[in-house]
Amino acid sequence: CPPHAQICVSKCPERFLTFLRASGIPAELESYRDFCVPEFDPRTGAKFLKVLKNQECPAVLFPSTPLARRCFPAIQAKKGVIMVGNKTTYDDGHGHLRNVTDLLEGAKKANVVLETRQLAMKIFEDYTVSWYWIIIGLVIAMVASLVFIVLLRFLAGIMVWVMIVMVILVLGYGIFHCYMEYAKLKGEAGSDMSLADLGFQTDLRVYLHLRQTWLAFMIILCVVELVIVLLLIFLRKRILIAIALIKEASRAVGHVMSSLLFPLCTFFLLCLCIAYWASTAVFLSTSNEAVYKVFNESACPFSGQTCRPETFNTSNVTKLCPDAQCLFAFYGGETAYHKYLIVLQFFNLFMFFWLANFVLALGQVTLAGAFASYYWAFKKPDDMPAFPLFSAFGRALRCVPGVGVWESPRVWGLLTGRGDRRYHTGSLAFGSLVLAIVQVIRVTLEYLDHRLKAAENKFAKFLLSCLKCCFWCLEKFIKFLNRNAYIMIAIYGTNFCTSARNAFFLLMRNIIRVAVLDKVTDFLFFLGKLLIVGSVGILAFFFFTQRIKLVQDTAPPLNYYWVPILTVIVGSYLIAHGFFSVYGMCVDTLFLCFLEDLERNDGSAEKPYFMSPDLRKLLKKTNTGQAEA
Repeated sequence: CPPHAQICVSKCPERFLTFLRASGIPAELESYRDFCVPEFDPRTGAKFLKVLKNQECPAVLFPSTPLARRCFPAIQAKKGVIMVGNKTTYDDGHGHLRNVTDLLEGAKKANVVLETRQLAMKIFEDYTVSWYWIIIGLVIAMVASLVFIVLLRFLAGIMVWVMIVMVILVLGYGIFHCYMEYAKLKGEAGSDMSLADLGFQTDLRVYLHLRQTWLAFMIILCVVELVIVLLLIFLRKRILIAIALIKEASRAVGHVMSSLLFPLCTFFLLCLCIAYWASTAVFLSTSNEAVYKVFNESACPFSGQTCRPETFNTSNVTKLCPDAQCLFAFYGGETAYHKYLIVLQFFNLFMFFWLANFVLALGQVTLAGAFASYYWAFKKPDDMPAFPLFSAFGRALRCVPGVGVWESPRVWGLLTGRGDRRYHTGSLAFGSLVLAIVQVIRVTLEYLDHRLKAAENKFAKFLLSCLKCCFWCLEKFIKFLNRNAYIMIAIYGTNFCTSARNAFFLLMRNIIRVAVLDKVTDFLFFLGKLLIVGSVGILAFFFFTQRIKLVQDTAPPLNYYWVPILTVIVGSYLIAHGFFSVYGMCVDTLFLCFLEDLERNDGSAEKPYFMSPDLRKLLKKTNTGQAEA
């Protein structure tokens, strides 16, 4: 179909009709008007060429069928013959007889829409018959995540040391294999050639026939093996501390079980932020107006100027420029509001980042406050608040003077010598603001990079890439700093800058412990997610493909068995990630509390250690006297 104006109609045309034929019959012309632009005047029907040139009406109508709110040719096949409206030919409105097969080009995209709709219907059918099994799979993933966290209390040390031993054994086998390959190539033709003499080869398998290649592999693996063994010798005590903290985190989560459901609250608040941002962005995007410009083929002083289709035919433009047309140019506007609409969109995006980061900060400081109340309870769990999570959430939101992390002023006094603090919701807002500014700068750089893709200025591209890399690193650092600052805010109630400074220098004074704990927890979380998602995914695969004989008849019939399987896998990962995010926050909070405990207390009756007996035993620390009642 040649390009012409697109309009909305109440219903699709049901028969073949050309504008030339309709213009000679008033009744036909009146019905034809339903498929013309609103400003079409039937009285100009006789001016056939002018109407078609101005694209006020289509040259021809043909039987169509509605699909996805579009009118597509009603194509059908009868005994292998393509037909439209029981005809094989049609008048194109310009006096030419054409075959209906020419309309197939206009209906090609209809097949994509049909196939997509059929696929969506089949997927929907699969969900209707398997939704309860999917929920069962997600419940299994939730139970498995909870069991894994509980088992970390008993198996964390075993899993870490088994993994370390396995890494050493794998590297040892790699060294042995490299040596055997090196010895096997001795005496073979061409194996003694050096890598420099061979040069660069696209087929990398050529290098495997050189003794020097296997010698280089063996040396690299020996160096890595030696480094790991030396690190284990010098860091064994710190690894034991990391394992003990992970076990302690498992106990803390056990005493604050409601924390495992808190990510649902954060998720709900994030959904509200996303909904607010999306609705505002849509309102801003659709606040533009249709702009019409004067287009002409010959010279015209009004070319490119704004025009109004309703009054264009009666204006002076058509008198001075007979071939000029008032056509749609773009959606936008020429007012100050429309010119700065992109600025409003960026401001809306900035507010979204700020709100989203504030919600995440609120979740982090709430969990940190709950787990800090566990650590600083001298008699666990007797000295803990009755509802530690709700108490921490209330402290995070209120902005009035009151008691700190602990409900007992006596415990707070043992730690700092002071009994009252201030809650700091503003600290969360400030930390979120800093992170939001960096994120908006990153989005701006991505926008500039997209706009400058066609540019050939290599220096500008290099500079932009460097800025993107720097701000990516800055965002990662600020997220790390904010997370630990929020923990210090939950513990002491100090403002954001003070908390960030204290947390940063506290971590820098214990940088090796930080690195060891980070890698140990990363390994355990990776292992846990892999175990949970993998096991639940395999179970879902065998169930939905009816490969489990015991429940073979129970599995529902499916169009695509991968639909519920992928849903279970993605859902299991999100559930495991939610559980482990709580657990990770618990580990980080207890770690900072542990470092503060070591620096502030000495085990005396006035300053007893609050750490667990296992940690005191590992560090050979003791409380010499009982604290005052």
